Amino acid sequence: MKKLLLLGSNSIHTYNYFQLIEDFFDEIVLTTVTKNEFEATKLTNKYAVYSSLKNPFNYFTAIKKYQQILKKEKPDIIHIQQIATYSFLLIKALRKSKLHIPVVVTAWGSDVLLAPKKGWWYKKMVQYVLNKGDVFTADGTFLANEMQKLTRRKLSITTANFGINVENISIQKENIIYSNRLHKPLYRIDKIIIAFSKFLFRHPDWKLVIAATGSETENLKKLCTTLNLESKVEFLGWVDVKTNSENYAKAKIWVSMPISDAASISLLEAMHLGCIPIISNLPTKKEWIEDKVTGILIDDVDSSFFERFTDIEYEKAVCLNQKLIAEKGTQEVNRKIFINVYQKLLN
Repeated sequence: MKKLLLLGSNSIHTYNYFQLIEDFFDEIVLTTVTKNEFEATKLTNKYAVYSSLKNPFNYFTAIKKYQQILKKEKPDIIHIQQIATYSFLLIKALRKSKLHIPVVVTAWGSDVLLAPKKGWWYKKMVQYVLNKGDVFTADGTFLANEMQKLTRRKLSITTANFGINVENISIQKENIIYSNRLHKPLYRIDKIIIAFSKFLFRHPDWKLVIAATGSETENLKKLCTTLNLESKVEFLGWVDVKTNSENYAKAKIWVSMPISDAASISLLEAMHLGCIPIISNLPTKKEWIEDKVTGILIDDVDSSFFERFTDIEYEKAVCLNQKLIAEKGTQEVNRKIFINVYQKLLN
């Protein structure tokens, strides 16, 4: 019997990972920060442990709850998704419980690239997790290198991502730019809208389609009104998987301008379904996109960056992107990598 304790946030990314590896385990226990409604055949128990340390007393409460879960469930492996407060507290609980259970930690990007810069406490928390975990995974070499820089200890890091479900959709491409990142300041959707308004002067037959929602949604809609873009920009809100895939398949361009990011699944999906990525020039993206060959890397988000689409040889770029996804970006490829990590620990 192989039993996994999966710890993560109450997010779609955690549940996608659950589904990626569930067939390998006989039982999986899921622990999230807030109550979740997730259900699956292999899910034998689930817990919600509030891990915020805004109230210092919760430090002791959360550790005690994690200790109780560990002693009751006795998993063969613990896998933590994202280096966060709950990661720190669970590892503290494990050490207090004196249970010898191997810990796998998957970094998500901002937890390593941004969190340590927020202050002394955040950096120490990330370093503690890096110093006490057994095996780590990162979605690229840049993120792995940044993890290593935060500790003197030699880390065991495997490169893997959550992968995409490969599907082929036969839809005619249109002059559509697709954006589906969250409407938060981190993702700079406003810069995308402003650049699109400039692009329209010379390319009036194009349309910008914006999916997802967030704290900035209403401000973004007001910006479109101010720029007289109501007929050229469509806000879809949250879309299901099928609609999301169809939007990739119709769009010629996929755009994402985050301040910081890992190798997002949305980038991989866009590459597979024939979009040319126009994305902010981040080190993590250079592992997937070659500027002016398979996509466009943007340094100046205030420029009319969509104009650079004409630098791309479209058919060649699509072919190269789809080949790269087949080699490194599918669920099948990455499932084997994660299972190999588990097998080594169990052996």
